Amino acid sequence: MHDLTGFQRDLLYVIAGKDEPHGLAIKEELESYYEKEIHHGRLYPNLDTLVDKGLVEKGELDRRTNFYTLTRRGRREIEARKEWEQQYLDDVLKATA
Repeated sequence: MHDLTGFQRDLLYVIAGKDEPHGLAIKEELESYYEKEIHHGRLYPNLDTLVDKGLVEKGELDRRTNFYTLTRRGRREIEARKEWEQQYLDDVLKATA
């Protein structure tokens, strides 16, 4: 996960939090978070990168619509990232207590 961009990590988190989301659902979720439009030219190449890296699988709902799910590796990477972040957050919380 260390070689992903922040946008790619956000894509992983959105996919993890939804049940087989399609591209438009992912796009809408990120637009809500970023409070700006996410262009298809940014979204789909980054989703393809996550597929190529083996973190996400792409399936077909119909001829026009794909859905995305995390792979086992994708779930492991998110969990490892969560543990890594938590060690620093724990230090912050201890310092403010």
